[in-house]
Amino acid sequence: MDQVRRILDNLRPPTLDALGLVGALRAHAQNSADGLAVQVSAAGPLLTPLDPDVEAAAHRIALEALTNVHRHARATRCTVRLATDDSQLFVEIEDDGRGLPAVPRPGVGLASMRYRAESLEGALEVRSGSGGTTVTARLPRQRTWPPPRGPGRAGR
Repeated sequence: MDQVRRILDNLRPPTLDALGLVGALRAHAQNSADGLAVQVSAAGPLLTPLDPDVEAAAHRIALEALTNVHRHARATRCTVRLATDDSQLFVEIEDDGRGLPAVPRPGVGLASMRYRAESLEGALEVRSGSGGTTVTARLPRQRTWPPPRGPGRAGR
């Protein structure tokens, strides 16, 4: 099962090649069937060139966050914002839902998003309150491989 999961994680979603990151997220948002209004916006000279692995991770993080909003948030609106600077891609998913419980149930969603960000030497932050939840991923525009060695990274 772990081997199948690794293979699937390495597949590039075909919508990225057909529509690009912004287009793929907008297409996904349009297919929202439960009445959640999802807006996708991009700021600045966005997303070109992005490392294909970074683009795929950003796509999967955003889709996982949207899945969590659909399943758990009871939100009416959600915004996906994409922006870049010289070295990073920022992906922010913000909803107006009920927020996370005080003690969130352990699940695959948040762990998966965090793993995707950290595996690229990025970071994931989750802020939540009674007015909604914001998930922010900070990813490098270009993947460095092999990743730099630092404390706790020996043998990777």
